Amino acid sequence: MKKLIFIITATLLAVSVNASELSDAYKKEYTFLKAQKTELQSRFIKEEIAQKEDITAAGEKLNALQESLIQVSDVLSMAEERHEKLTKKANEVTENGDITSTVTMQATAALKEYGIEIDDSNKTSNLEKLTQAFTESEKRYKELSSIRNSKGKFYLPNGKPVDADIVKVGNIAAYGIAKEAAGTLAPAGEGKYKLWNSADASDDAKALYSGSSTERLNIFVYENLDKEVEFKKEKTVMDTVKAGGVIGYIILALGLFGFLLILLRISLLSKSGSKVEQLTKAVVEKLNTGSVVDAQEAIKGYKGSTARVLKATLRNITRDREHIEDIVTENILNESSSIDKFGSFVLVIAAVSPLLGLLGTVTGMISTFDIITEHGTGDPKLLSGGISEALVTTMLGLVVAIPLLLLGNLLSGWAQKIKDSMEQSALHVINVFEKNNIGK
Repeated sequence: MKKLIFIITATLLAVSVNASELSDAYKKEYTFLKAQKTELQSRFIKEEIAQKEDITAAGEKLNALQESLIQVSDVLSMAEERHEKLTKKANEVTENGDITSTVTMQATAALKEYGIEIDDSNKTSNLEKLTQAFTESEKRYKELSSIRNSKGKFYLPNGKPVDADIVKVGNIAAYGIAKEAAGTLAPAGEGKYKLWNSADASDDAKALYSGSSTERLNIFVYENLDKEVEFKKEKTVMDTVKAGGVIGYIILALGLFGFLLILLRISLLSKSGSKVEQLTKAVVEKLNTGSVVDAQEAIKGYKGSTARVLKATLRNITRDREHIEDIVTENILNESSSIDKFGSFVLVIAAVSPLLGLLGTVTGMISTFDIITEHGTGDPKLLSGGISEALVTTMLGLVVAIPLLLLGNLLSGWAQKIKDSMEQSALHVINVFEKNNIGK
């Protein structure tokens, strides 16, 4: 028991001693930490002040750098603008140099055709070449814009070449004076001349050769002498028909045939409609003063549709009125075949001709497209044949159809008028006969 108490007491003493040491240690540590805190706070304040000073200095430096940057940017922009202007000017100089070179080459080539040589060596600048070209061009212009005489040749209309004095009007016209002939000249190809087929041009040629002035000139203006100019040729009706091809000839033949039928129809209608009033008057006079037999004898020697209708009326005039009118109508119908002869055929031709013209148009366009497929569209002369056929056939069809249709309808009206006059004449005879025989 004593041992136990001793142990507890020793333990308590040991604990008491350790607690006191631990408290001293904590105090020391606290004092150290407090001093450390005070030092850190002091350092923190100093660092904070230093940082503020650094930030202020850095801000001032940044502002200075920004101002410098703005100044540098302005200088750079001005430098870029200047560079752009210089580049543009350099490009313009290059382009102008190219244009000058091109113009120089063109001027050299153009003047070479007139026998004028321009120094094209590298030793001569483009400016010097252009100056020379303009000088030579001015001389050539003065020469070509004047009237000048020279010796040369031209071809007569029969193809014979003759020596002559050539009067050149600038570079656009010329006149020739030779023993055989004189007059206006036209290009014959390959730089040669031929006598143009214009009347009253010899006096103008001689006047210009002698230096005299005239109020008017028979002149032929040409572009160049390299391509021959064809003589003017008046286009005839047969040339037009020929351009229409086979269909054009068919339309023309139908048209001539139609007009022949028109003439025959006019002749028939003239015979059928002639002496209607004379016959009616002769019959009425005989019926008023004589008998039906006398009326028949009065028109016995007459021929024609009207005479035949009146003779049939007189032969049956003693029958009933209704029966007589039927006979008159029947006889007029019988005469209609001769009165209307050829009328329908004329109208058929008038209707068919435009259709044939349309057919020619189609065939002409087919021919044109065939030529385009084979040769292209480079030469318009190759296409002219098909186009001419297409247009000429249509024209011929209308030229034939319009007068035939007009005349055909006019003659149809004339024929109807003749039939109406025959019917009117026959009824007038019947009325006169019935009037004279009332009450008998």
